[in-house]
Amino acid sequence: MKKTITNIILLASSVAGVAAPVSALPGVTVSDLKMEQSGDYLSVGMKLGLDGLDVPSNRAVLITPRLINGADTLSLPAVGVYGRTRYYYYQRNNGDAMISGTAEQSFKASQAPSVIEYSEVIPYAEWMNGAVLRLYRDEYGCCRNLMASADEALGRHIGSWFPELVYVMPQAKAQKTREIHGSAYVEFPVNVSRILPDYRTNSAELGKILASIDTVKNDRDASVTSVWLKGFASPEGPWDNNVRLARERTASVKEYVDRLYNFPAGVMTTEFDPEDWAGLRRYVESSNLEHKDRILADIDLDMAPDAKEWRIKSTYPEEYRFLLENVYPGLRHTDYRISYTLRHYSDVNEIRRVLQERPQNLDLDELYLLAAEYEPGTPEFTEVYETAVRMFPNDPLANLNAANAAMRRGDNEAAARYLTKAGDSAEAVYSRAALEIRNNNFQAALPLLRKAQSMGLKQAGATLQQVEKLLEN
Repeated sequence: MKKTITNIILLASSVAGVAAPVSALPGVTVSDLKMEQSGDYLSVGMKLGLDGLDVPSNRAVLITPRLINGADTLSLPAVGVYGRTRYYYYQRNNGDAMISGTAEQSFKASQAPSVIEYSEVIPYAEWMNGAVLRLYRDEYGCCRNLMASADEALGRHIGSWFPELVYVMPQAKAQKTREIHGSAYVEFPVNVSRILPDYRTNSAELGKILASIDTVKNDRDASVTSVWLKGFASPEGPWDNNVRLARERTASVKEYVDRLYNFPAGVMTTEFDPEDWAGLRRYVESSNLEHKDRILADIDLDMAPDAKEWRIKSTYPEEYRFLLENVYPGLRHTDYRISYTLRHYSDVNEIRRVLQERPQNLDLDELYLLAAEYEPGTPEFTEVYETAVRMFPNDPLANLNAANAAMRRGDNEAAARYLTKAGDSAEAVYSRAALEIRNNNFQAALPLLRKAQSMGLKQAGATLQQVEKLLEN
């Protein structure tokens, strides 16, 4: 059973969680007061010291803990201490039923223990959150005549209240689209534009593009909508020649791929960049080259590419030679993007299967259809929301729902992390308030609840009333 953190606010002269007894009522001491909510139950425990209790022969003292919150009251089983005459009277006339009934712990005064380890577990109800535990001492004479009565507040139960969490279901998209991105380093001999599949590592590099396309084509629920290729050449050599090489080499890769798949007209498109200066800059910026900053400044110069390349080559010959041999080959590459559409899923059993086989095929609305099948807080429920936020790590709605799921399972640190990326919707503001409540920061929750309420979220108003009532108590 999942345990919920519980606070006890001490009242009057009572003490919770300490060994030293404290006087609460005439002849009765209380120590080690504990109230803990565990799932659907509330446990109440304390040590009742009876050493100072003096009960005449014809009297009885009934010690009764009661939970009270406004009009709601629950009496817990009492402890009865009977003088000799009263004890035998009830034993003879009532059997096991003493003054308060069969649940009572009953003792003859001369045989009563010095300390009673009082413990009771009761079904938890919402009204118990904020309830005061009072201890009553009622003294009876013959014929159940109440002779004296006294009571004292021991403490208030403030449970780690679980405000209602608001999950948001996204609208299904008119069309589900996905993309696969990558780069293939297809090599060509000097000044050659015709593709050679078996040249150097071309077989493996071309295989990257083909494998990405096959991933989509082998999925019966997916359809390729476009294949985009962009070829890059490195900066060495004349600009005009690089323009020709980049254009023709990109066209060569396109022809190779199109020959294998025979896509409809318009599916395959190409672009080219004659010299990949951006790629060169990224490398130099992350390098430890001796003249790194000067080379970067030259790369950024607003001048003709051939003049810029000659400036770097002639000014820093050793570093240029290193770049030419080790970096330029990697600048001759083909970037690719495979775009495709997926069909929608509405049957939860099918969604469950796809989640195991191809989770990337699911959109948020489909994942949340499955989540609705599970009880909040269960491992299955949590897994769906965790999968959603892994697949869509920057999506505000995915982070919002993942934060709620984390709170539901008691992982407040993860909830706080997700909420940093949950956006500023009314639901996100409300969830931040709910996290403050879960951390017992009730005052911090108030402005957030008021803000979410002003943004039109109905649940924020209801929760705000509960928090204000709790603080008032």
